[in-house]
Amino acid sequence: MAIEIRRIAGQEITRYLTDAARLRISVFREYPYLYEGDEAAEQEYLASYAACPRSVFVLALDGDRVVGVSTGLPMVDADESFQAPFAGNGESPENWFYFGESVLDPAYRGQGIGHRFFDERERHAHGLGFRCTCFCSVIRPADHPLMPPGYRSHDVFWTKRGYAKQANYKACFSWKQVDTSGETENELVFWTRET
Repeated sequence: MAIEIRRIAGQEITRYLTDAARLRISVFREYPYLYEGDEAAEQEYLASYAACPRSVFVLALDGDRVVGVSTGLPMVDADESFQAPFAGNGESPENWFYFGESVLDPAYRGQGIGHRFFDERERHAHGLGFRCTCFCSVIRPADHPLMPPGYRSHDVFWTKRGYAKQANYKACFSWKQVDTSGETENELVFWTRET
């Protein structure tokens, strides 16, 4: 069966919060995020997207089953911790559309869905008048003990999409990891594109 890619926004997102939470917990448990998530915290985080009328969810559907979700919202509607690196570098957060996450069931990877996620989020952002889009990724050392054999980062994929890593645009967030007993502070670096 062909995978359907569907773009929704604002309150439409509400009915898919449970699916998005499930996928985030599952996918972000993997390296490099190593996130030990719980559904209550996920539902609370994702509810901010449903509350924002200019947000977007791009869904990958196999029949009625949600197998992937990609998110975004204007930077000014994101957490202030995401806005700070831009303001600190003389950039106005009002000019940026922030891509939250893309999570996809491993069985559906390698079929071009990641590109569709970017295509649809970029279309949504452009439709709202944004020409600057960005996202961030966690920074891990090259010798991290939990890096799986043969691991490849998404850096090449993101670069081919026209995004550039901004070494001076970094944010810090704490989350509970699979390899620690409590929350661990993690540093993330931003990738940006202007069209």
